[in-house]
Amino acid sequence: MAGGFHVSGHRGGRGLWPENTLEGFGAAFALGVDSVELDVALTADGVPVVVHDPALNGDIARTADGRWLGKAGPLVRALPRAALHRFDVGRLRPGSAYAAQFASQVARDGARIPALADVLALARPACRGAQRRRAGVVVDIEIKTMPDRPELTVAPERLVDAVLDVVAVMGMAGQVALRSFDWRALNHARRVAPGIPRAYLTSADTAAAPGLWWGGADPVRHGGSVPATIAAASEAPGTIWAAGYRSLTPALVAEARGLGLSVMPWTVNETSDMARLIGWGVEAICTDYPDRLRAVLAGS
Repeated sequence: MAGGFHVSGHRGGRGLWPENTLEGFGAAFALGVDSVELDVALTADGVPVVVHDPALNGDIARTADGRWLGKAGPLVRALPRAALHRFDVGRLRPGSAYAAQFASQVARDGARIPALADVLALARPACRGAQRRRAGVVVDIEIKTMPDRPELTVAPERLVDAVLDVVAVMGMAGQVALRSFDWRALNHARRVAPGIPRAYLTSADTAAAPGLWWGGADPVRHGGSVPATIAAASEAPGTIWAAGYRSLTPALVAEARGLGLSVMPWTVNETSDMARLIGWGVEAICTDYPDRLRAVLAGS
């Protein structure tokens, strides 16, 4: 993360626009975010696509004739890219709990699940017209694999390789980061693409089962310290600790920064939490509401 405080739109900014869509990412860049965070999966024909859930979310996906799935749909890994592209993901299902959670989201009917290559093309400075050019990470790619449910996704190494192939073809190695709860993916990325920044995602659940999620990293060897475990696992200065924000304390932020880690908590949506974390010295925040974060920064 280069220079100044870093504003990251979670799934593009799903509190404002349909998540993980070109329409949402475009609006986020127009708002002036420093990066967009997104999730990737691999289709049956090997195309990295931008979607959060391993199976189509019934509160987001509609069929070609406008019917809501209403329940979990087929696995993304079981569908070819062309079949996946037929689903409309431009609004939340009315009456669903998900729609109530993001009541201010502006629908974009006709939005589709994009390929990663399409998002990278949108994010390239040459493709943003009059928008300001920025150095550093512009697209923060979450490798969405699940060691607790391996049947739902492809192996992390395979997904990382597919993502890196797209990044290389698009010439975007200098403007992406990789992140994952599944540190096996980050271990593989460290070996094959050590120059690409990595964000080590943590949550209460994954911290409670490091043997499953942390790719062999053992916090016991580091006095139980999560920041020290990440610093040892990453073997690189400037690594990002993407922590669930409720797990952070001022002492942990200070420890992480003393170890050379950048701290980017997720997913911070209340302005009071944003202001408190900024005061603790975090260098970035990932949020569903980048407009709120920009307002907090403007008033600080």
